[in-house]
Amino acid sequence: MSSSSPALARRLGLGDAVAIGLGAMVGAGVFSAFAPAAAAAGSWLLAGLAIAAVVAYCNATASAQLAAVHTTSGGTYAYGRAELGAWWGYAAGWCFVIGKLASCAAMAMTFAAYTAPAGWERPVAIAAVVALTGVNLLGVTRTALAAKIIVTVALLALAVAVAAGFAAPAAADGGFGGDLPAGVGGLLQSAGLLFFAFAGYARIATMGEEVRDPARVIPRAITIAFLIALAVYALVGASLLAALGSAGTAASAAPLSDAVAAAGWGWAEPVVRIGASAASLGALLALIAGIGRTGLAMAREHDLPSWLSAIHPRFHVPHRMEIAVGAIVVAVVAVADLRGAIGFSSFGVLLYYLIANLSAYRQRAAVRRYPRWMQVLGAIGCVVLAFTLPWQSVAAGAAVVAIGLALRAIRLMRERSRADADHGD
Repeated sequence: MSSSSPALARRLGLGDAVAIGLGAMVGAGVFSAFAPAAAAAGSWLLAGLAIAAVVAYCNATASAQLAAVHTTSGGTYAYGRAELGAWWGYAAGWCFVIGKLASCAAMAMTFAAYTAPAGWERPVAIAAVVALTGVNLLGVTRTALAAKIIVTVALLALAVAVAAGFAAPAAADGGFGGDLPAGVGGLLQSAGLLFFAFAGYARIATMGEEVRDPARVIPRAITIAFLIALAVYALVGASLLAALGSAGTAASAAPLSDAVAAAGWGWAEPVVRIGASAASLGALLALIAGIGRTGLAMAREHDLPSWLSAIHPRFHVPHRMEIAVGAIVVAVVAVADLRGAIGFSSFGVLLYYLIANLSAYRQRAAVRRYPRWMQVLGAIGCVVLAFTLPWQSVAAGAAVVAIGLALRAIRLMRERSRADADHGD
């Protein structure tokens, strides 16, 4: 694999874009995020989902508005640079990369939890990362085709699980409302954790350089994918509360499988496991592609090593960046914890979308598609949800963000020193 052509190829249409967005959203989050969210919010789980959805929709409109104007790779990294300045763009890109690397690890571990024999979870997760990195290296049209197949399998499995949940005998604590087990803070924490499941809705915006007619296609794809995912999540959450109750959902390592078992649908448990595996793979596939494009944009601006900006001459993908992503995720999978990965990922991604909202707020009236109050609400929501996540996630996330900002400051100081020395000579 050798270096570079100057640009990626525009090969994705609306259906491809929606499939990649759905693949990123209807992924392992729907199978893994409801249990910790139920532990935080109890029977108010759906209220937590509603809060997450409002914040996510505001963020989605900000991404759609920005993507219609800035039709290049990189997502909010590129938007932040254009609208707010280089430091803001760098912060967004760094938060995206670190948050989504954690998401990749979470997807791979969820896949292994549903498929691997006991004791083989980490090797199977690592094998999945290697295989899907290879798929991404073959080109974006193959990524889109794989996403369509995987999303179809996942949605069919979720339909079976939801039907089983509503057919099961009603759980004793399966009603909605009642006391909040951890107060308002618990409700907001559940929203922050469930935001993890929404956080793929703008994945296609990071691939703006590969979409045909991006000013029209990307905003439509983001909205369509978000609305489909919201409907799926609402049905899943309601069916889990009906079948398992809030306590049963919170205690379950695989709540959708347990809901199927509660209905007595033994035949359907393998279907749910296959669906969970497919959804995890779909999200992992889209994540590797999204991080690769954001990393490409950062490497072009020297915010990551410039050799990562190479584009493969045949497959038209940022092959060095995607290989680097795969290698880092393999290392994270070897040491990470699933629940900690979800919280860490949510913190980084919420800060990323905070910058997206601030960037969209700055856009002039001539290109505005949505009112500014939506960006204000989205920005406030991002801050509130980020800092109501488990404290361990907040502390680790803040430390890694600070490290990233320090690395850029050191690089700029060295470049300035070299420039001064050259000027002195």
